[in-house]
Amino acid sequence: MKRIKIDRSKCIGCLTCVSACIVAHNSSDSKNRVVLSSHMEFSPIFCRNCDLPECVYTCMSGAMRKDIETGYVTYDKNKCASCYMCIMACPYGTLKEDRITKKEIMKCDMCVGYGDTPQCVEKCPMFAITLEEV
Repeated sequence: MKRIKIDRSKCIGCLTCVSACIVAHNSSDSKNRVVLSSHMEFSPIFCRNCDLPECVYTCMSGAMRKDIETGYVTYDKNKCASCYMCIMACPYGTLKEDRITKKEIMKCDMCVGYGDTPQCVEKCPMFAITLEEV
């Protein structure tokens, strides 16, 4: 299984990863974000596709589930009840609501169906975001 790896020491906060996500998904909102840490360092935030994902266990509608083949946590917006239990349960704070309707959960989907490599990884000019086999 592959996961996104972040080297925060290389991140310059350019938001290219956020822009790449918006363009790849033809969306007005990104499934990732970059925040400024308490140490004044840029910190890209992505779903960690946990082995034991709290978002899946708390999802009452079955919209969040763990894909056994890929190891990714997937989200089906058609099943989502917009209860935000997944957002509250995520210990890493990676999930967020969409900015416009406030009904869709914005969660990294590893650009499955958009190419072999997530666009944030492909477009990062500083190589702060890489794909790692785990």
